[in-house]
Amino acid sequence: MNVLLDTNAYTALVRGERGLLRRLTHASRILMSAVVVGELEYGFRHGDRYAENRTVLDEFLAEPSVEFVIITRDTTLRYGLLMAELHRQGQKIPTNDAWIAGHALEHNAELWTRDTHFARVRGLVTSAWT
Repeated sequence: MNVLLDTNAYTALVRGERGLLRRLTHASRILMSAVVVGELEYGFRHGDRYAENRTVLDEFLAEPSVEFVIITRDTTLRYGLLMAELHRQGQKIPTNDAWIAGHALEHNAELWTRDTHFARVRGLVTSAWT
C-alpha cells in the first residue's frame, strides 16, 4: 500500500503516536508531497526549534522507504480537475490540500490525514489513525 502523509500525519509520526507508527509498518511506500514539506518548512520557521525540526525532516526524507514527490504536469491536471469539480459543487477545500489530494491521486496513494474535508474529493482514499 502506498501512503501519502499529510502535514498532521507527519507531525503525529514525529511525536511518536503509536497508532500511526503501527500502521506505517504495513506501507510499501511512504510519500511526502512537496506541498506538505513546504507547509512543514513554514511551520518550522515560526517556532524556536527550526534547525532541530529541519534535521529530523531531512533524516526522514533520506529514509529508503520515503519518496519526495514533486509537482508534475499530471499533478497540475489532477489539481485543476478536482478544484473545478469542488467549485461546481460548492465544496471547496484549502488550496494546499487540493495539491496534496492531487499528489495522492497521481500516485495511487492512500492519504493519511485527520482533515475531514478531504472526503469531498472524488476518488481519494483517506485514512486517519487512532
